[in-house]
Amino acid sequence: MKLIFATRPSALARWQTQWVIAALKAAHHGLVCEEKVITTQGDRILDKPLPEIGGKGLFTQELESELLSNAVHCAVHSLKDLPVENPAGLTIGCIPARAEMRDALVSQSGCTLATLPAGASVGTSSLRRAAQILAARPDLVTQSLRGNVDTRLRKALEGQYDAIILAGAGLTRLGLDKHVTEWLPLEVMLPAPGQGALAVQCRADDESTLSLLAALEDDSTRKAVTAERQFLLGLGGGCAVPVAAYAQTVDRGRQTVILLTGLVISPDGKKAVQVTGQGTDAIQLGSELAQQSIAQGASDILKLVTDN
Repeated sequence: MKLIFATRPSALARWQTQWVIAALKAAHHGLVCEEKVITTQGDRILDKPLPEIGGKGLFTQELESELLSNAVHCAVHSLKDLPVENPAGLTIGCIPARAEMRDALVSQSGCTLATLPAGASVGTSSLRRAAQILAARPDLVTQSLRGNVDTRLRKALEGQYDAIILAGAGLTRLGLDKHVTEWLPLEVMLPAPGQGALAVQCRADDESTLSLLAALEDDSTRKAVTAERQFLLGLGGGCAVPVAAYAQTVDRGRQTVILLTGLVISPDGKKAVQVTGQGTDAIQLGSELAQQSIAQGASDILKLVTDN
């Protein structure tokens, strides 16, 4: 059996794809895998902030096209980059165990978020991160930061920004977490839905590939990220809106309970709606908390983004 994987050209995307390939080969003796490198729109356009060039599918559409044309069997994504609704004919074949979900601050001068001087520049490509930074430190200035993980890290270490915020999972996967100045606590920086998790996408009718991918599935991670992504879906949002969510699972007797926190925050950090809840059905829980947040004014906050 041979599997062909579509992957983006960045070091992180290649690492993630090669990790999945190695895990599958370990689980299935004799499996042959190869990579097909695809450059996405998000990889090509590096001179504009992410919200300006679109949200849904910015890093995934070209890979999904390869899947739908039968040119490849699988595509490995950072789950936080994957739109919450799969294109017709595609599915998430497996979600392995989640890695680091927190965001990390990197500062060449060694400052933490609390000790950055007033007016300091903080680089980020994410409205969600920028909004939470301004909620904690309204005296800071957020600036657009694009590029792959290694490019963004280099800009921070060269002092082009006083600090930058990156997803911790990318840094740990690439062995770059030694540069982390501060791991931001969830009370300060709630992650994007699905952050830290990988998703292996394939065709929904490709039963042989689905059976191979099942070896990497982590049920607890699947439940947690499904609740988070359902919260985002219930708000009608994509990757480019300031929505955060984080869920955990706990075993209580014979039941697995999902604990979910969701956040909708205005770009300036001044308005926020945060909701928490628990349940045993991930989709129902995510939907209910989305409706709770809408009832508390989340739609008005999101309108501030879509109107600008």
